[in-house]
Amino acid sequence: MTDTPDPFGTQGLRERVLRAWGESPARFREDANAEEDHALGGYRDRVVIELAQNAADAASRAGVPGRLRLVLRTGSAQAVLEAANTGAPLDAAGVEALSTLRASAKRDETDAVGRFGVGFAAVVAVSDEPAMVSGPGGVEWSLERARRLVQDVPGLADELERREGHVPLLRLPFALPVSDLPEVPAGFDTLVRLPLREGAAETVRAQLTQVGPALMLALPALDAVEVDIDGDVRTLVAEHRAPDTVAIDGSVWHTAEAHGTTPAELLRDRPAEERARPYWQVRWALPDGGLPSHAPAVVHAPTPSDERLDLPALLIASFPLAPDRRHVAAGPLTDFLVERAAETYVRLLRARPASPELLDLVPGPVAAGEVDARLRRAILERLPDAPLLPAPDEPGGDGDGRMRGRDAVAVDAPPAFVDLLAGRTGRAESSGASGEGPGGDGAVLAGLLPPGWPARSPALAALGVRRVELADVIDELASVAREPAWWHSMYGTLAGAATDALGALPVPLAGDAGRVVRGPRGLLIADGVDPAGLDALGLRFVHPDAAHPLLLRLGAVEAGPRAVLADPGVRAAVEGSFDADDPDAVAEAVLGLVAATPLEPGEEPWLADLALPGTDGELYPASELLLPASPLRDLIADDAPFGVVDGEVLERWGAETLAAVGVLDGFALARSEDVNLAGIADEAETLDLDGEERWADEVLTRIGPQDLPPLVPEFQAVRDLELVDGWSGALRLLAAPPWRSAIVDPLYVTVEGGRRVAVPSYTAWWLSRHPVLDGRRPGEFRLPGDEDDPLTGLYEVAPGGLDERLLLALGVRTSLDDLLDEPGGAQELLDRLGDPARHVTRSQLGALWTALADTPDLAIEPPDRVRAVVDGHVEVVDAADALVLDRPDVLPLLPGQPLVIAAQGRDARLAELLDLPSASDEVPGEVESVGEKRPVPEAVHDVLRDAPVTYLAHERLIVDGQDVPWWTGDGEVHASSPAGLARALAWTAGNWADRLLAEAVLRDPRALPVLLAESDLEP
Repeated sequence: MTDTPDPFGTQGLRERVLRAWGESPARFREDANAEEDHALGGYRDRVVIELAQNAADAASRAGVPGRLRLVLRTGSAQAVLEAANTGAPLDAAGVEALSTLRASAKRDETDAVGRFGVGFAAVVAVSDEPAMVSGPGGVEWSLERARRLVQDVPGLADELERREGHVPLLRLPFALPVSDLPEVPAGFDTLVRLPLREGAAETVRAQLTQVGPALMLALPALDAVEVDIDGDVRTLVAEHRAPDTVAIDGSVWHTAEAHGTTPAELLRDRPAEERARPYWQVRWALPDGGLPSHAPAVVHAPTPSDERLDLPALLIASFPLAPDRRHVAAGPLTDFLVERAAETYVRLLRARPASPELLDLVPGPVAAGEVDARLRRAILERLPDAPLLPAPDEPGGDGDGRMRGRDAVAVDAPPAFVDLLAGRTGRAESSGASGEGPGGDGAVLAGLLPPGWPARSPALAALGVRRVELADVIDELASVAREPAWWHSMYGTLAGAATDALGALPVPLAGDAGRVVRGPRGLLIADGVDPAGLDALGLRFVHPDAAHPLLLRLGAVEAGPRAVLADPGVRAAVEGSFDADDPDAVAEAVLGLVAATPLEPGEEPWLADLALPGTDGELYPASELLLPASPLRDLIADDAPFGVVDGEVLERWGAETLAAVGVLDGFALARSEDVNLAGIADEAETLDLDGEERWADEVLTRIGPQDLPPLVPEFQAVRDLELVDGWSGALRLLAAPPWRSAIVDPLYVTVEGGRRVAVPSYTAWWLSRHPVLDGRRPGEFRLPGDEDDPLTGLYEVAPGGLDERLLLALGVRTSLDDLLDEPGGAQELLDRLGDPARHVTRSQLGALWTALADTPDLAIEPPDRVRAVVDGHVEVVDAADALVLDRPDVLPLLPGQPLVIAAQGRDARLAELLDLPSASDEVPGEVESVGEKRPVPEAVHDVLRDAPVTYLAHERLIVDGQDVPWWTGDGEVHASSPAGLARALAWTAGNWADRLLAEAVLRDPRALPVLLAESDLEP
């Protein structure tokens, strides 16, 4: 018996539960497992949501405005979460429901959110001593008190031990003594107090920070929620301004709802508790400005589930949940609610303004999960028949200025042009045509959406809108008869349109009365040129009254002398000049245009095909003729296919005009735009350059795989390099403009994402791979300069006469780092190191081996010969005879042994690269003398901080039968002299460079301050 009031009958509840457990230990296991499943499973992170849900149900039950205050305090030894709410107080039935899993006291309440009596289990995930004060008193649950009661129940001791003391604490409520009742805050009816388990405070804090408008929309019975985290207070207030409008936390949410009675056949596979409440509800909510990024992107049923939902609005619906309370349960009820949710979502869209922003609410094709996908499909099936788009007084409208998507047409074109198509710009002047449609002044297309609607939006397609391409509309305009001035106005409406859709734009021509042609490309617009005098060339001019800048953008050209020269008819004449009836007349006409239009050589590369006479009377393409004074005549091979231009032609037109059409004074430059490297590498395209496919393939390898073909926007290269016979003079010529830039300037390749990548030019690539420098490849030389360069002796100095930038472009070696970064560079270095004819100093050799070991991701073939140190001398030896020195103490044991030596710490990497054994692996290393353990002088540790504190001192240190000064091979430090000890300690401490300083300290510890000061002076 107890003096504590028990208004909720907790003692009777406990007695019944304990009696049931005593009679059936299996019942105890079931209850314990059930509580664990809920607390650690479906409700493991839902304590805040479940407290809010209970608060909403209490407010609904009492018919009062719902208010909830959530307070987290973490400053004391134990963090506490308190939840105070208004509404119906707790009664005995409620306590019994909270203590009886899946037996809700709300089963007969049609508007209750909680439905199954298990939500309160969420508190067990964070607290071992939950308590509640409401109405006549208080009730608490205690893991420790429940455990003591269970220990006294016969037959449960083993099970309690097996469960490591865990008991279903919610099954055993206790009345709270009056003295222990927490005070319910003023204005509230119920207080839940949760002393938090260690580590749970951060979980609760995270849940509290997520409390937002979504929670209040899911629980409309709550009018206000206050969240207080250690004094940091924020309050959310829901203001219901209209049946479909709610203001929460400064944002206005628009809602669409539907509800009803669930057909009985849909509940046959659902639990009895659900069948007893046959009601369904769907609610969509959307704030002004769109769904915020922090809103839970999940289905709310009605509180958040784990069912992902990426639709642009919040969905709250009475979906049936699986036993885990996390996911929507499959079945006919879910199928039914998906359809109702889709219908309601369409109503939400119909309530929004008919503006392009509406398209943001149209579901896209990519779903976040199965339920999301089904909702999208159901919504998208309904949208084409929903009157959502603006079209007053149009067929298909619903009388309120809305039109169905399937009746609408969208054209991606400038607004003025769209208005013209719809007949909204007034009647244009007609030329004998009348009536509606393409031949008259009315609308060209019916059902057009107003300007501002993005015709190419996937959302419009989802609405069933038919998109008509601008190019198709342009085709229809071909049958519209108008005066040239009307066409000028039409062109003005299309000034901002994409040119690729206007290629077939009708254009009236000059001279031919009423003649209209499709497409302005190739047409000429007179600019200081009399069209009448150019008829013989077959050129076509735009009618002056129709001329408009748009036509220039679409391929028409202003007809000055240069424009006439660039006309396709002129180009065709050049290409056919060898087969012309009078090649001289073609040449005369073209050279006259070139003389009137100064051009740079190669600026119009097609002119190089013009047939011109040579001194031998034969016709040559201009690109295969040399000027008489061209230096190329002395540089190219005797069998090169070049002629010399006829003297009379040179005298008439001059060297500058002839050079502009391609006659050569020096090397020819190949120029092109948007060169497709993949096409060159596959030999599907050509630039007519020697080895171009190998160059392109190497560039493609350099920039890596690309989904789109890499392009060179501006390409230039020196032609005919393979025809050169005298490279000494040729390089001096190439070193001067305009050819120099084709060597020293990189080419830029455009790759995915619009990035530009610099690559070696074709000309530099070709020259680097041929013996153009003193009869050898440029890569066999190094730049002149520092004789201490690591490459000295391995590469000869490049010959003089060429500047450094040109030598770099040719591929002359610059540095050891650049050589090792180059594919194949490390292998080349090893080959040269193995060549006895090359000279390498000992210090240089050590730096080279160290650099090789420090270079990551090298792929080499181990060499047959290596350069090693043999008794202090550098020699080239068979790799099979060499060892990699990994410890200096083995040196006395390896007289005459070729050793590959790198800086400390590189031996393992070097042995792996060269496939050579380590020196220490080739000696037994048996210590045959006995040493005396002695402390290392303290002063040494000021030099070698990581040195051992003791060592083994030997009168004579014998290893493998030989006297050695020191040894560390067995893990101990052995030494027979200060010099040996200093080296052993320095090597063991990883400070080999400080061995001499350590030796000096061992010999005279008093000199340490002076020695350290001297070492500070070292760079």
